Amino acid sequence: MPTVGVKRDLLFKALGRSYTDEEFDELCFEFGLELDEITSEKEIISREQGDTKASGASDVILYKIDVPANRYDLLCLEGLVRGLQVFKNKCVPRYKRVSPLSGEPQKLIITKETEAVRPHAVAAVLRNITFTQERYDSFIELQEKLHQNICRKRSLVAIGTHDLDTISGPFTYTAKRPGDISFKPLNQTKEYTATQLMSLYKTDSHLRHYLHIIEDKPVYPVIYDSNGVVLSMPPIINGDHSKISLKTKNVFIECTATDQTKAKTVLDMMVTMFSEYCAQPFTYELAYRKEKLSGKFINQKVGINESTEKIAHLLTRMCLLSQATGAGDEIEVEIPPTRSDIIHACDIMEDAAIAYGFNNITRTTPRTYTVANQFPLNKLTELLRQDLAAAGFTEALNFALCSQEDIAEKLGKKISEMRAVHISNPKTAEFQVARTTLLPGLLKTIAANRKMPLPLKLFEISDVVLKDETKDVGARNSRRFCAVYYNKSPGFEVIHGLLDRTMQLLEVKPARGEGYHIQTADDSTFFPGRCADIFVRGKNVGRLGVLHPDVINRFELTMPCSALEMDIEPFL
Repeated sequence: MPTVGVKRDLLFKALGRSYTDEEFDELCFEFGLELDEITSEKEIISREQGDTKASGASDVILYKIDVPANRYDLLCLEGLVRGLQVFKNKCVPRYKRVSPLSGEPQKLIITKETEAVRPHAVAAVLRNITFTQERYDSFIELQEKLHQNICRKRSLVAIGTHDLDTISGPFTYTAKRPGDISFKPLNQTKEYTATQLMSLYKTDSHLRHYLHIIEDKPVYPVIYDSNGVVLSMPPIINGDHSKISLKTKNVFIECTATDQTKAKTVLDMMVTMFSEYCAQPFTYELAYRKEKLSGKFINQKVGINESTEKIAHLLTRMCLLSQATGAGDEIEVEIPPTRSDIIHACDIMEDAAIAYGFNNITRTTPRTYTVANQFPLNKLTELLRQDLAAAGFTEALNFALCSQEDIAEKLGKKISEMRAVHISNPKTAEFQVARTTLLPGLLKTIAANRKMPLPLKLFEISDVVLKDETKDVGARNSRRFCAVYYNKSPGFEVIHGLLDRTMQLLEVKPARGEGYHIQTADDSTFFPGRCADIFVRGKNVGRLGVLHPDVINRFELTMPCSALEMDIEPFL
């Protein structure tokens, strides 16, 4: 959940009254939020960097408030205050269109060249806005919150804000070769080409994280005004010419994106949150939409019994202006542009429940009686863990993802023959596929602990992932048990003894037919003639043996090693 930090005194001033910490905590709970922490800038710095660094920091009280990840309208002081005011029946803002006093509305022209890099763009203008230092700081902070949240670190959407009085429309959004783009970037003293900028910002602690979005593209996106002035090179940096300040009166906001829906949502958030500071508050052209649902639906899902009119009032408290239509128990709900999180009737029902108060819902006995029980597979896993540890083996827990090399080449196999689920965009070579065997993880654990005294006896009981066309997702999990013995001698008898002990715990007798037995097998992972399949009631459930020297060397080990791996699901 995103956390919003607001100054307590500014918050109370905007709300029109003061609260004790307990009262405000209760108000947040009623509204579906959580007051996570009461702190100050000085306290934060002192905790993270020490008292010396915090000596000159502010003592102003800060409220750290956790908000739901889908409530983008609550990511700043303005949206938070507005939501609470509506919840307390103090106001219901109405967003409307205002035309410029002279001339036509501004235009943003999108050229076809942008299709190769960042195809979508939307824009808006906030006119006659008045900034104070607190409002300006909140404006900048909201952009950053949106960039980190819905914009996915600018990969989906990038926001640019400009002083409209320093530029002239119509504006053009296009894409050019890096060497053909030249401008003075924000807070710099000279012009750079786009190529030079990418080199300049490789060492910038903030902007270097966004360079990968476009640096490999043949063309870079850029926005010009009618005089050829560069407004921005999204998603990296704005131009210095059009930067906003406390004196800015008209703000041009542009959002470039790879996802048009998210671009519109982000633009709506920016203009609705700060349109209250315009000369005519809440003036901007925005689309409302209407949904209809029944009072019976909300009553049944929430577990209450309220009239249609009361439910409409509850929804209005959540910024969803509602009224009974008179057609039975039908309710018409108007969804403002600030509530992009309202997608389905269930979202409306949830807001009705929040406004009613979860603590006010009468407790009732469920109509269906069930008895909770531990999932059988997990119960078996826990029982085995206890006894395997008692047998002298140490449990390990490894990542479910690994490299292709770990499950194929290092084990003497081909990746094309493995039923592995591949990650389409792996961030590192260590996490390319979902593991199909537990053995590589244990061998890597031994390699990382080679200085420990011998013998090393490890085990792991976890899931592997296998392709399975019969499943709706094309893959399935399989619970496996794997153990390894690493010493100066192979110790096959130790691993074989562990198998016997495991079967004894699982109440499977050593016999062909209805019991278990091992049978010679050939596997490139194991030493020739030192490998066997494990059969239980005629079904192959696993394999054990002495690892091949080449496998041991590939995992940077120097001692012999025996291993056992089997599927435990057949024993349920």
